[in-house]
Amino acid sequence: EMPTSIPEADRRHRASAAFSLSFLSLIFSITAFSSSYWCEGTRKVAKPFCKGDSKGDLCIRFNSPEGNNSQAVQYIWETGDDKFVEKKFHAGIWYSCEEMINEEGEKCRSFISLTPASDRGVLWLSIVAELLYVVLLLIGNILMSVEICYYSSVIDGLKINAFSAVVTVLAGLLGMVAHMMYTTVFQMTVNLGPEDWRPHTWDYGWSYGLAWTSFACCMAAAVTTINKYTKTILEFKHRRKKLERSFRIQYRFPEH
Repeated sequence: EMPTSIPEADRRHRASAAFSLSFLSLIFSITAFSSSYWCEGTRKVAKPFCKGDSKGDLCIRFNSPEGNNSQAVQYIWETGDDKFVEKKFHAGIWYSCEEMINEEGEKCRSFISLTPASDRGVLWLSIVAELLYVVLLLIGNILMSVEICYYSSVIDGLKINAFSAVVTVLAGLLGMVAHMMYTTVFQMTVNLGPEDWRPHTWDYGWSYGLAWTSFACCMAAAVTTINKYTKTILEFKHRRKKLERSFRIQYRFPEH
């Protein structure tokens, strides 16, 4: 009995590992998809004129009552970096937000509206691919949980295993394509986007890292599932050969 129970326990362990990786991938992908920290950076803008009695480092005050004339504006652009302020911003698939000068809070805009018209089609493809990625991951999770909880026979388990492996691999490919398309669109928006949005410095944020971590977990789940399927098939073949061998021995030396 022992030799047959060990592979069963091993199969259960592999199924649980694949489900855990796939579930992590699903949580990471939903978190990344709904957040706006795929890219973070700063925008360099000229400091505004101080209004009324307001003072501070984030606005420019002139002694002259005619502080708003063209000479004053020219003065801002000619005196160097101390007359500029850096505003932090962060952007995701859905919207881009930047901090406000002399006010608390952020001002957010739709990222789709900032994208150049020629690249909006690619962005929408990226969004559709991300949604399909999440849906396929969800289907893969359901199949893996069914395999763990409702395990009627090895053959049924193999069928579910094969289908969940295909779904998970397809999800991983879609996720990879979606992340790469968004990266391309963001870089094009940095170069060709509106002047009042273009960043001075930028880098990828935690959401971007989480999206790729989700992809890595998804592919690890797919590899574990395929490995489990292959191992079970090889096990079946080995048992079949042993059975055939025992039948041959019985045929040659029948018991009297």
